Amino acid sequence: MYKENIPEPNTLYPVPGYRNVMYVKPSITNPNIIVGDFTYFSGSDFEEQVIHHYDFYGDKLIIGKFCQIAADVTFVMNGANHQMNAPSTFPFYIFHGWKQDVPPMSELPCKGDTVIGNDVWLGQNAVIMPGVHIGNGAIIGFNSTVAHDIPPYSIAVGNPARVVRRRFDDELIALLERLCWWDLPVQEIDKLIPLLSCSDLAKVKRAIAERLGILINTDERAENR
Repeated sequence: MYKENIPEPNTLYPVPGYRNVMYVKPSITNPNIIVGDFTYFSGSDFEEQVIHHYDFYGDKLIIGKFCQIAADVTFVMNGANHQMNAPSTFPFYIFHGWKQDVPPMSELPCKGDTVIGNDVWLGQNAVIMPGVHIGNGAIIGFNSTVAHDIPPYSIAVGNPARVVRRRFDDELIALLERLCWWDLPVQEIDKLIPLLSCSDLAKVKRAIAERLGILINTDERAENR
């Protein structure tokens, strides 16, 4: 259902007439997948993209708000890892009939929860490996495999994905991290859209600093080159 002129995070299909773009949060059934408001996926079944996610590991996939997840992005969870500190890597414990208990977590290469920040863009066919943390505002390129943490507002590409550059300078990144616009009420975010979509970074920096009550020195030439 749509509410007139009000963004609704629990609308499953937020683009009228299209069923290949969905808000992820209202589709989730697995309690170990936690997704923030307005994060969308270009597909029809997000949970199918989360693989090797077995209950006995207890690991979580945590995704922030306003993320953009392209088609065929895959999240590989810790169940994909096999015990490597013993003669065989074969997981007898998951198959019927074999007499092996699930090894303790200390014996398995469990890398913890996978955490994606807010306003992250995951490009088509990207693969996110277990335990990875991707910072707010990061961009992951097409066909990239992310096996290590990615800092906020960085662009990472390749297999394995490597950071090729930061999107902004340290000062603007710090301001954006402090602003946390994704946590504001919908009405406030709506008013900020002209700023959030502005390519004049010096203007953006001044406006955010003013909103936060911070004094900065802005070199417009450096910001916009």
